[in-house]
Amino acid sequence: MTANALYTDLSAYYDLMCADIDYRTQSQGVHRLNRIFGNGSSLHLDLACGTGPHVRHFLDLGYASTGLDINEPMLDKARLRCPEAQFIRQDMGDFSVEEPADLITCFLYSIHYNQGLERLESCFACVYEALAADGVFCFNVVDKNRIDNSASVRHAADHDDSHFVFRSGWHYPGNGHRQSLKLRIDKTTAELTQSWQDEHPMVALGFGELQQMLRPWFDVHLLEHEYDRIAPWDGVSGNALVVCVKRPVRLS
Repeated sequence: MTANALYTDLSAYYDLMCADIDYRTQSQGVHRLNRIFGNGSSLHLDLACGTGPHVRHFLDLGYASTGLDINEPMLDKARLRCPEAQFIRQDMGDFSVEEPADLITCFLYSIHYNQGLERLESCFACVYEALAADGVFCFNVVDKNRIDNSASVRHAADHDDSHFVFRSGWHYPGNGHRQSLKLRIDKTTAELTQSWQDEHPMVALGFGELQQMLRPWFDVHLLEHEYDRIAPWDGVSGNALVVCVKRPVRLS
């Protein structure tokens, strides 16, 4: 077995790593939320869009979609998957758009890639400016105070005569505003296994802190992390779906 640090560019294995994600159900669930809370229009922006699987489903739902990501190889794959969409290379912590969106999404806990509270607040400010009147911002989030450092998820996939095992899990040291996402990939080809592992730094915060940050810009709805039903957050689970509706005027 050989062990290496996980490469910064995950584009080569990104779709395999996310093969167990139900992109269709997630997209349809947020579409329903947008119909309930939104302004009735369908210009869509997906932050941290990766290779574009969510964008693909929103296009199929009738949206005019744009994807934003900082990783150009990811965007190259997204353009092949969604040739009718627009894609822009920007950092979601400091971005701008030419035309306001009616719905802005950020899936797969990617909002945590804003490193630090200041950068996260900058992201929220950019989202507010990029949204049309009564527009909706929807993303999922994990509460730092409810992270189980021993928990992880695992799935396997076969590709090009190789067997892959992917593992990921949150880690929070117990204080401060930094958590990490630990990743490991094992690739076995002809009985030779290679392993890559890395730890991605991410912003950590509790749900109370999050709502306090959002309220100057948005009416905030904290929901259970479910895409096939709509229910208020139960006050116990460590994951939530956040629906934000743009206020007409930012509160001081």
